[in-house]
Amino acid sequence: MGVDYYSILKVDKNANDDELKKAYRKLAMKWHPDKNINNKKEAEAKFKQISEAYEIINLRRRRPKGQVPPPDAAGPGGATFFQTGPGPNAFRFNPRNANDIFAEIFGFSSPFGDDIFSSFADSQQMSSGPRIAPPIEQMLPCSLEELYKGTTKRMKISREIADASGKTIPVEEILTIDIKPGWKKGTKITFPEKGNEQPNVIPADLVFIIDEKPHSVFTRDGNNLVVAQKISLVEALTGYTVHLTTLDGRKLSIPINSVIHPEYEEMVPREGMPVPKDPTRRGNLRIKFDIKFPTRLTAEQKYGIKKLLSS
Repeated sequence: MGVDYYSILKVDKNANDDELKKAYRKLAMKWHPDKNINNKKEAEAKFKQISEAYEIINLRRRRPKGQVPPPDAAGPGGATFFQTGPGPNAFRFNPRNANDIFAEIFGFSSPFGDDIFSSFADSQQMSSGPRIAPPIEQMLPCSLEELYKGTTKRMKISREIADASGKTIPVEEILTIDIKPGWKKGTKITFPEKGNEQPNVIPADLVFIIDEKPHSVFTRDGNNLVVAQKISLVEALTGYTVHLTTLDGRKLSIPINSVIHPEYEEMVPREGMPVPKDPTRRGNLRIKFDIKFPTRLTAEQKYGIKKLLSS
């Protein structure tokens, strides 16, 4: 059974050339290896597959019905094919030329490099291809409780979209953002091409960046939670029980039977933040102590302390 190249590009078999090119542009932008630094290997494979599908469909449409490109066929930009299977239709796109296809459609081969902004003007003079609007970034403040338990936020956005005649009209959309347990400050959630639609411009990606609101009790240290307790010298020497309400509402009582010195720290396993890649695991809770020493002692108190501690 042959490869369904139309399915790879997510278009109907009756799609016209403009629809085909639009589908290629959208997928090529999404999976360009330079835009997918964290999963470059997967992106390269997808990028080559998309380029293969686009080029083969184009070549088939330009040839008489029933014929397929021979192994030495060369498409625009020098794309070549070679046979990989026994059947007459078993051809594979040469992956070295995926960037050539991209450059042919967009007018430049690497739109995500460090010189993206300085190269836009030059590339537009050389090509009629659309330019790429830079991403729009928006901070998304979350409480520590929301990052502990996970939550869903709905963001209302206003944007301009183009109708069939090319005229832009204002619309409002609701974007749903699923905050996963344990997500950290700086985590990015991207909604592709949710910026304004303009002629000859690929809409900007909308990027939400997780920000963490300060908490009145806990501070975060990676996957751990840290809490400070103020105690008296008597409590430090004679024993103390820490009472805390966790971020998910549970009550904890943690007895400290050791002598608490200024550098002492109590560690409670698995009472920290969920680990993002495996929320069934948690970091630890670290309890630090701020010991309040008396500003002065009476002679009687000094005598009593010396007698107690020397015995």
